[in-house]
Amino acid sequence: MEGDLQQRLGRNLRARRLARGLSQEGFADLLGVHRTYMGGLERGERNVTLRTVERLAQRLDVPADELLRPDGSAVRPGGRRSRR
Repeated sequence: MEGDLQQRLGRNLRARRLARGLSQEGFADLLGVHRTYMGGLERGERNVTLRTVERLAQRLDVPADELLRPDGSAVRPGGRRSRR
């Protein structure tokens, strides 16, 4: 479906933000983006480049493909991925 990856990225970013107990503004600061951009990402409204996905993943210390997975890769409190 069109925009499916954008929606997936947004859901996974939101899950990571909530797992860290951060506001959108705090999470945006952590990622080095503007808070309104962060909101657009979470809502799946932003058409990001692969380089942007890589940068977000680097700042979150996760593999880039993890941000695009359908299941969100089981984010646990603290924002790090769980081991399965």
